[in-house]
Amino acid sequence: MKPSVEIEYCPGCRWLLRAGWTAQELLTTFEKELGAVTLKPSEVGGRFLVTLDGQAVWDRKAEGRFPEMKELKQRIRDRIAPDRDLGHSDTK
Repeated sequence: MKPSVEIEYCPGCRWLLRAGWTAQELLTTFEKELGAVTLKPSEVGGRFLVTLDGQAVWDRKAEGRFPEMKELKQRIRDRIAPDRDLGHSDTK
């Protein structure tokens, strides 16, 4: 079974578009490795939490900011396909 990503976002903060764009980017990059990317409206204000099979990959409150897409892709890649080259997303 392929891993799943969940993006929990604050609807009150109007972060649905950001969550949707994040899902699109992850599905485009990891279309063969991921089984699903789901969006979940949060009941917790200010939340933007990305989990992979229930384990946090990015928590906006803990990190103090939203992820750069490059960072998020690298973190997910490191867990599901560590040998995979992300092309321009791997350059420093």
